[in-house]
Parts: sequence; structure tokens; C-alpha cells
Amino acid sequence: MELKTMKTSTAKSSFNHLRSLKLAALAIGSSVILAGCAGNPPTEQYAVTESAVNNAVSAGGTEFAAVEMKAAQDKLKQAEIAMHDKKYDQARMLAEQAEWDARVAERKAQAVKAEQAVKDSQKGVQELRQESQRTVQ
Repeated sequence: MELKTMKTSTAKSSFNHLRSLKLAALAIGSSVILAGCAGNPPTEQYAVTESAVNNAVSAGGTEFAAVEMKAAQDKLKQAEIAMHDKKYDQARMLAEQAEWDARVAERKAQAVKAEQAVKDSQKGVQELRQESQRTVQ
């Protein structure tokens, strides 16, 4: 009977030890990953954001979505400063916000242009109707 108890307590002891090692390894691994992310400049995000801002400008964002474009450009500039100061987490956050502001500006500009195209088309249809009524009379 004593033998079984010893085996059981030894098995529990090694299980707890193994579990502790796994938790320690997980904690160390997580720390390394987080430290790695915090220490790397967000150059890829910055490039994506620059592209989004350029696309918004090309779509007419400065004309049709001036507020959003200004916000995107300001945040992009702040992200550049944060990268220069090696505040990479802040730079990444600002670059992401700038990207979304630029995408909103681009979509808003596209929507305004589309609305104008619809109005122009409706005006053209109305003119054609009036012209066709004149020729019938």
C-alpha cells in the first residue's frame, strides 16, 4: 500500500514540476515576443500608411474630404516624429490611425465624385427628355 502512495505522490510531483516549466517557458516566450514587437520600428505600417495617404490625395481627398485628409497627414507626421524618437509603439498606433483617416478621406472623395456623376447623368437624361419633347411637338 505504501508503494502505491509513493508512486502517486511522485507522479503528481513530476506533473506539477512539468507544468511549472511549461508556464515558465510560456512566460519567457511571451516576453521575448512582446519585447521584439516593441523594439522594431513600424516601417511596414508606415509604408502602408504613406500609400493610403497618397491614394486619398489622388482620389481627391484634399478637395472633397479636407478634414479627414488633414487628420491623416498630421498623424502621419506625428508617427514619423515618434519613429525618429524611437517611440515605436506610439508610431505604430499613429500610423494605423492615419491610415484609417486616409481611407475614410479616399472613400468620402469617391462617394462625392460618384454623387456628382449621378447628378450629371440625371441632368443629361432630363435634357434628353426635354429635347425629345420639343421634336415631337
